[in-house]
Amino acid sequence: MWTPQNRKRYDRSRLRYPSDLTDEEWAHVAPVIPPAKPGGNKRTVDVREVMNGVMYVLSTGCQWRALPKDLAPKSTVHDYLILWSCDGTLDRIHHALYVACREQAEREASPTAAIIDSQSVKGAEKEAMGGSGEEMASIGADVNRWSVPCPS
Repeated sequence: MWTPQNRKRYDRSRLRYPSDLTDEEWAHVAPVIPPAKPGGNKRTVDVREVMNGVMYVLSTGCQWRALPKDLAPKSTVHDYLILWSCDGTLDRIHHALYVACREQAEREASPTAAIIDSQSVKGAEKEAMGGSGEEMASIGADVNRWSVPCPS
Protein backbone atom coordinates (compact mmCIF):
# COMPACT_ATOMS: atom_id res chain seq x y z
CA MET A 1 0.00 0.00 0.00
CA TRP A 2 1.34 3.40 -0.93
CA THR A 3 1.51 5.41 2.26
CA PRO A 4 3.51 8.64 2.60
CA GLN A 5 6.12 6.64 4.52
CA ASN A 6 6.41 4.03 1.75
CA ARG A 7 6.56 6.68 -0.97
CA LYS A 8 9.63 8.23 0.70
CA ARG A 9 11.22 4.84 1.12
CA TYR A 10 10.89 3.86 -2.55
CA ASP A 11 11.52 7.31 -4.04
CA ARG A 12 14.44 7.07 -6.48
CA SER A 13 14.16 10.60 -7.89
CA ARG A 14 17.27 11.75 -6.00
CA LEU A 15 19.44 9.08 -7.63
CA ARG A 16 21.36 9.69 -10.85
CA TYR A 17 19.57 6.73 -12.50
CA PRO A 18 16.61 4.81 -11.06
CA SER A 19 18.74 1.65 -11.23
CA ASP A 20 21.52 3.07 -9.00
CA LEU A 21 21.87 1.51 -5.57
CA THR A 22 20.95 3.62 -2.57
CA ASP A 23 23.32 3.75 0.40
CA GLU A 24 21.03 1.34 2.27
CA GLU A 25 20.99 -1.10 -0.65
CA TRP A 26 24.74 -0.84 -1.07
CA ALA A 27 25.20 -1.62 2.64
CA HIS A 28 23.58 -5.04 1.97
CA VAL A 29 25.58 -5.74 -1.20
CA ALA A 30 29.07 -4.43 -0.35
CA PRO A 31 30.03 -7.07 2.24
CA VAL A 32 29.30 -9.85 -0.27
CA ILE A 33 31.56 -8.49 -3.02
CA PRO A 34 34.96 -10.20 -2.86
CA PRO A 35 38.04 -8.06 -2.19
CA ALA A 36 40.67 -7.50 -4.87
CA LYS A 37 43.01 -10.41 -5.45
CA PRO A 38 46.37 -10.15 -3.67
CA GLY A 39 49.39 -9.20 -5.74
CA GLY A 40 49.45 -7.06 -8.83
CA ASN A 41 48.13 -3.52 -8.96
CA LYS A 42 45.56 -2.23 -6.51
CA ARG A 43 41.94 -2.11 -7.63
CA THR A 44 41.36 1.32 -9.12
CA VAL A 45 37.75 0.89 -10.15
CA ASP A 46 34.89 1.92 -7.86
CA VAL A 47 33.04 -1.36 -7.35
CA ARG A 48 29.83 0.48 -6.47
CA GLU A 49 29.91 2.16 -9.88
CA VAL A 50 30.48 -1.24 -11.48
CA MET A 51 27.42 -2.59 -9.64
CA ASN A 52 25.44 0.48 -10.72
CA GLY A 53 26.49 -0.28 -14.30
CA VAL A 54 25.37 -3.90 -13.97
CA MET A 55 22.04 -2.77 -12.50
CA TYR A 56 21.62 -0.22 -15.31
CA VAL A 57 22.12 -2.82 -18.05
CA LEU A 58 19.88 -5.37 -16.34
CA SER A 59 17.09 -2.90 -15.58
CA THR A 60 17.05 -1.11 -18.95
CA GLY A 61 18.06 -3.96 -21.22
CA CYS A 62 20.32 -1.58 -23.13
CA GLN A 63 23.21 -2.69 -25.28
CA TRP A 64 26.63 -2.64 -23.66
CA ARG A 65 27.78 0.15 -25.96
CA ALA A 66 24.84 2.28 -24.76
CA LEU A 67 26.04 2.23 -21.15
CA PRO A 68 26.24 5.88 -19.98
CA LYS A 69 29.74 7.35 -19.86
CA ASP A 70 29.41 8.45 -16.23
CA LEU A 71 29.31 4.81 -15.11
CA ALA A 72 32.33 2.49 -15.15
CA PRO A 73 33.59 1.56 -18.65
CA LYS A 74 31.43 -1.00 -20.44
CA SER A 75 34.26 -3.54 -20.69
CA THR A 76 34.90 -3.27 -16.93
CA VAL A 77 31.21 -3.67 -16.08
CA HIS A 78 30.93 -6.65 -18.44
CA ASP A 79 34.09 -8.31 -17.11
CA TYR A 80 32.92 -7.95 -13.49
CA LEU A 81 29.46 -9.28 -14.39
CA ILE A 82 31.02 -12.41 -15.90
CA LEU A 83 33.46 -12.78 -12.99
CA TRP A 84 30.71 -12.38 -10.38
CA SER A 85 28.51 -14.83 -12.24
CA CYS A 86 31.26 -17.45 -12.46
CA ASP A 87 32.59 -17.14 -8.91
CA GLY A 88 29.12 -17.20 -7.31
CA THR A 89 29.08 -13.58 -6.14
CA LEU A 90 25.73 -12.89 -7.83
CA ASP A 91 24.24 -15.94 -6.11
CA ARG A 92 25.60 -14.76 -2.75
CA ILE A 93 24.17 -11.26 -3.32
CA HIS A 94 20.80 -12.79 -4.18
CA HIS A 95 20.87 -14.97 -1.08
CA ALA A 96 21.87 -12.07 1.21
CA LEU A 97 19.05 -9.90 -0.14
CA TYR A 98 16.57 -12.78 0.05
CA VAL A 99 17.41 -13.41 3.71
CA ALA A 100 17.23 -9.68 4.51
CA CYS A 101 13.78 -9.42 2.88
CA ARG A 102 12.47 -12.43 4.79
CA GLU A 103 13.81 -11.08 8.08
CA GLN A 104 12.29 -7.67 7.37
CA ALA A 105 8.95 -9.41 6.83
CA GLU A 106 9.51 -11.12 10.21
CA ARG A 107 9.79 -14.58 8.68
CA GLU A 108 12.43 -17.24 9.08
CA ALA A 109 15.44 -16.88 6.79
CA SER A 110 14.48 -20.00 4.83
CA PRO A 111 10.94 -21.12 4.11
CA THR A 112 9.72 -24.13 6.06
CA ALA A 113 7.12 -25.33 3.58
CA ALA A 114 6.26 -25.16 -0.11
CA ILE A 115 3.36 -26.40 -2.17
CA ILE A 116 4.04 -27.62 -5.70
CA ASP A 117 1.60 -29.52 -7.87
CA SER A 118 2.64 -31.61 -10.85
CA GLN A 119 0.98 -29.32 -13.40
CA SER A 120 2.98 -26.31 -12.20
CA VAL A 121 6.22 -28.24 -12.47
CA LYS A 122 5.45 -29.49 -16.00
CA GLY A 123 4.51 -26.00 -17.18
CA ALA A 124 7.58 -24.39 -15.63
CA GLU A 125 9.90 -27.00 -17.14
CA LYS A 126 8.47 -26.46 -20.61
CA GLU A 127 8.66 -22.70 -20.31
CA ALA A 128 12.23 -22.70 -18.99
CA MET A 129 13.40 -24.98 -21.77
CA GLY A 130 11.66 -23.02 -24.53
CA GLY A 131 9.64 -26.04 -25.59
CA SER A 132 9.13 -29.60 -24.49
CA GLY A 133 11.83 -31.08 -22.26
CA GLU A 134 12.48 -33.98 -24.66
CA GLU A 135 13.20 -31.67 -27.61
CA MET A 136 15.69 -29.58 -25.66
CA ALA A 137 17.42 -32.57 -24.02
CA SER A 138 17.91 -34.22 -27.39
CA ILE A 139 19.91 -31.27 -28.70
CA GLY A 140 21.94 -30.95 -25.50
CA ALA A 141 20.76 -27.45 -24.55
CA ASP A 142 22.42 -25.79 -21.60
CA VAL A 143 20.12 -23.71 -19.39
CA ASN A 144 22.66 -21.52 -17.59
CA ARG A 145 21.97 -17.90 -16.69
CA TRP A 146 24.70 -16.49 -18.89
CA SER A 147 25.57 -17.59 -22.38
CA VAL A 148 29.23 -16.61 -21.90
CA PRO A 149 31.34 -19.50 -20.59
CA CYS A 150 33.28 -18.94 -17.38
CA PRO A 151 37.03 -18.61 -17.89
CA SER A 152 38.99 -21.54 -16.54
